Amino acid sequence: MNAPTLDKLRDYALLMRLDRPIGIWLLLWPTLWALWFAADGVPDLHVLAVFVLGTVLMRSAGCAINDFADREFDPHVARTQQRPVAAGRVTPAEAVRLFVVVSLVAFGLLTSLKNTLALALSVPAAVLAALYPFTKRWISMPQAVLGVAFSWGIPMAYAAVRHEIAWGEVLVLMAANLCWVVAYDTYYAMADRADDLKIGVKSSAILFGTRDRLLIAVLQALCLLLLGGLGIADGRGPLFFGGLLVAAVLALRQWQRTRSRDPAACFAAFLDNNRFGFAIFAGLALDHAGPWLASALGVVA
Repeated sequence: MNAPTLDKLRDYALLMRLDRPIGIWLLLWPTLWALWFAADGVPDLHVLAVFVLGTVLMRSAGCAINDFADREFDPHVARTQQRPVAAGRVTPAEAVRLFVVVSLVAFGLLTSLKNTLALALSVPAAVLAALYPFTKRWISMPQAVLGVAFSWGIPMAYAAVRHEIAWGEVLVLMAANLCWVVAYDTYYAMADRADDLKIGVKSSAILFGTRDRLLIAVLQALCLLLLGGLGIADGRGPLFFGGLLVAAVLALRQWQRTRSRDPAACFAAFLDNNRFGFAIFAGLALDHAGPWLASALGVVA
């Protein structure tokens, strides 16, 4: 393989943000919450593998179409001007083709589950992934569309595990995740607020104005309250609620860190939401594993 081809592959990897996996984690945590709730514990390993790999693929596809949509804006934002499309190393047509190819690979992976309902739900998932980047021109809070897109793995997880959707649980999980996504992506938008105002990109950070941190705190609190309510209804134990408590402490630290609204601090708070999502998943997984661990330890003793 010659050097130009290697360079092109490297640019494709950068276009898909494989060097910055934060987006993969933020998309994966709510999907894992849903899989564990739907399966009442560890899901089938085939289903788990498909959803983990599918999350990587769909986040990668979303980044490709995002950079196509933002090709006129990214060169004017300091943090994004070296992205492959903005810098001219990947053409807009190549970005679209990459989105289509990666999305089709994800769809092919999903077909291995032989689950018609999950396959049907994958179509709006792809539409939402393609639509979100363009909403920054149309609506004042595109983060809400991102929240729906990042929540669509939840009904898909229930469909894959149960072959039906328990809409009561699913809608609570989606609402909780929607609140969380808008909260952390507002931190992200706060880091770019000055540049976005100059180039005319809309965001929740601009919409919220001086109430940005207050509304982020409210949204994170709503997320945790909704998850707590679902945990009570589902009969979850202290380990699950301990995970929610850890997430609350992390949210408080993010809020304190961003008092100055310094862009670097806001971006750091955005990144810290990986630990927020992990804390919730760890509490849920440990809570489900608790009886098994107690039994195993009893046998060993």
